[in-house]
Amino acid sequence: METTAVQQIVGIRFSKVGKIYHFQATNLPPLRVGDSVVVETARGWQIGEVAQIVKEPMQPPEGGWKPVERVATPRDLLLRQLWQLRELDVVEVCRRRASELRLQNLKVVAAEYSFDGSRLTILYSTEGEERVDLKSLRQDMQRQYAPAIVELRQIGPRDVAKLLGGMGACGLETRCCSRFLTEFSSISIRMAKEQGISLTPTEITGMCGRLRCCLIYEFDTYVEARKGLPKRNKRIATPLGEGKVIDVLPLAGKVRVDIPEVGIREFTREEILAFSEPPVESGTVEAVIEEENIEEYEGGIQPPTEDESGRPEQTTGYPEPSSTKPRRRSGGKGGRRKRGPKKS
Repeated sequence: METTAVQQIVGIRFSKVGKIYHFQATNLPPLRVGDSVVVETARGWQIGEVAQIVKEPMQPPEGGWKPVERVATPRDLLLRQLWQLRELDVVEVCRRRASELRLQNLKVVAAEYSFDGSRLTILYSTEGEERVDLKSLRQDMQRQYAPAIVELRQIGPRDVAKLLGGMGACGLETRCCSRFLTEFSSISIRMAKEQGISLTPTEITGMCGRLRCCLIYEFDTYVEARKGLPKRNKRIATPLGEGKVIDVLPLAGKVRVDIPEVGIREFTREEILAFSEPPVESGTVEAVIEEENIEEYEGGIQPPTEDESGRPEQTTGYPEPSSTKPRRRSGGKGGRRKRGPKKS
């Protein structure tokens, strides 16, 4: 009687703090977390470390799971170390050649060899929106390091900060991206507003020049705590009379209200709800109108927001403030008003 092999899916990480990719290891002995294995990727043969053993069944991707070739031998690990020692020399040669070609906006960050040396990937970043012609640089690197296949791959500013490491703006010796973040979440300016953080660019941007990843850590907590609390500058009814909200304390569940002839008083969420109208439900027309009524950032500019891919919508500087000049009335030909004869 034939027995079917139990499907073994493992999660493999190719860098110390990197994304986990899933592979199939059905034809191999049971693997353990920490084992080094050899797999084929889009960037050639690589040695990765088993980071997790998937016990629950998963939906396979289109085309099925890629298999794990074998468990890495001591010879494979030694071969990878030998190629890694040459990566720093590649970075220096590439930077020198880029300087000779006068590629001023180009920043060569790192180089990565496949474990057998058959592929060489040079990671770089660019400053500004101008496109850099790298055809000559790639050809020179290909001649220099043949027979390895040389590839130039651009990475974003967050990936650059993750590779370089260093101390964070908060004082931690290692930045979050280099310490434990495997993927970058989408960060928006709304997260800073919900938490009452100063919108000064130097306060909310990290070393990479983008919005700090830590803005998302407590965002859900503040959103939940703000439910049932009025917004700042809104007039509400209180047990001591009607007043204006001057500050919101979401974690304490309180608001500070300036009441005429009484002064500034603090009230809890329950006290406010007892004297105010029911809160507007999310998704309604009133909620959409209320969300669109956003206070302008001090100075008339706002830090850049980011889309789902983690890239900023504005790559150079901050967006221009909206114009407050009235529109010119159209009339007559060419959209200009007809003027009468000048008075003497």
